[in-house]
Amino acid sequence: CAVKAAHVLSEIAKSEEMKKTCIEADLVPVLIPLLESRDQEMLLHTGRAIGRICYDNRDLQEELVKVGVIPSLVRILTDYAESEPLVHVALLALYNLADLDTAKEALSKTNVAEQLVKHLRRAVNHERLEIVFEVLQALAENDALKVQLVEAGVPEVLSEILLRLQGSSQAEDTCIVKAASDLIVSLLLGGKKGNTYKLKVAKNNAKTLGSVSLRHENSQGKDSLNSLFALFTSIIVFLTSLTCLVLHLSSDGNCLRMVQLGVIHQLLDLLEKHVQSGDTSVQHAALSALQNLAIPVVSKVQMLEEGVAERIEALLRSESPPVQFKLLGTLRMLADGQADAAEILGQDPMLLNRLVQWCDMNDHTGVRGEANRLLASILHHNRSQEVVKAIQEAQGVKHLVSMTTSEHAAMQNEALNALAVASAIDLETLEESFKESQLVQSLHKLLQDDNTSPEVKYNSMGLLCRLLNSGDLRQEIEEDKIKETLEQLCSHSNANVVKAAVTTLQVLRGET
Repeated sequence: CAVKAAHVLSEIAKSEEMKKTCIEADLVPVLIPLLESRDQEMLLHTGRAIGRICYDNRDLQEELVKVGVIPSLVRILTDYAESEPLVHVALLALYNLADLDTAKEALSKTNVAEQLVKHLRRAVNHERLEIVFEVLQALAENDALKVQLVEAGVPEVLSEILLRLQGSSQAEDTCIVKAASDLIVSLLLGGKKGNTYKLKVAKNNAKTLGSVSLRHENSQGKDSLNSLFALFTSIIVFLTSLTCLVLHLSSDGNCLRMVQLGVIHQLLDLLEKHVQSGDTSVQHAALSALQNLAIPVVSKVQMLEEGVAERIEALLRSESPPVQFKLLGTLRMLADGQADAAEILGQDPMLLNRLVQWCDMNDHTGVRGEANRLLASILHHNRSQEVVKAIQEAQGVKHLVSMTTSEHAAMQNEALNALAVASAIDLETLEESFKESQLVQSLHKLLQDDNTSPEVKYNSMGLLCRLLNSGDLRQEIEEDKIKETLEQLCSHSNANVVKAAVTTLQVLRGET
């Protein structure tokens, strides 16, 4: 009798009008205990009835989670894995609940990751794959669940699916490829657990790119790789990111090989296309790949020779702050340790003007910070008077002086080192800007502040030594009574700070 009643309820709940009646009659709390039944038919009709009544009703969905429906759904996936109808009902329920933070928290205390991997492997049709992907994508927004999904082997299964579908031209398969690659990007990006789980994703999937690339390269060479890009953009994008993350496990040669095969320009082609279309998952993956490929020195040289910097500069016209942020980071990595790159970037007035504008941006602190860091990197790694003058003319110096007081010690040190290098190249050009932006006074405050890190104090004194070569700035240093502060730092607990203080005092007294 109860099974028939549940069946009737599941049928009448198809009607929007009757659904309201079921809600008003408070039937959901009555149905919940039936999910503990061992009768598969009862579970099927009860699950359908609850799902239909609670569909698109957030309050009822929250109540379902509160009364403990999540463990029941995971139990169905575990105990009745052979029953396609029951598994479908449980997956649909999880799909409808997975966006709720309370549901994610409850799911993180179950073995749902293992069960989803099992059903992902068993899925034989596109519909089942799509619903599992939807559930996984929602769960991947939660850091704890993201780690569990990786440890349960989701990336390996996704790689198997991608390789299985490689070469298919069917529209349904292309959709699955896109969904699978988007999911791995989600597992790779973000998260608060550092790089450990990301490296696990990378290790599990790097072989996929190697297999796909090698197969095509051996058969038809670079043209085949290009066609692969055209057909499977998402695969290449996210797997490039993954491969780059594990480069330190092999060699810089792997990265250079990818650059030589044209991967960089294909990524930029994709980025140009998807910046306009607004496909954020591809944007993030492509940008992450570009950043990682720009790290090894051998890659920097190759990328610069191929005009990558110019193409990235062109993409900076995008009005998307996340895109701007990562592109600026990529240019900064290209300039790191490369005087030629720094000089090219540092003599582009259009780029410098954009950087200075972004240094004033208040509505996106990430872009502002990255613009400052790129400006500092250009100044630090260049060896040209022309670059110093160009940055001075673009009014970028004041932003670097302001950067010395950043709340992030890394940024402070970058600014201090950049200004010291620039002062060694052409102090005369910078002198007036230093006075207007009160650089001397800022440095004094850093030296006086007990909370300033030893490295920042050390670099501040290194810059002071450079400034003492200017008569006007020397006068400011003397008037600000920095000598007394330096004398106090001679008894600092950090040996490097003490050494720098002694040296700076000697320069100030004219003893060296």
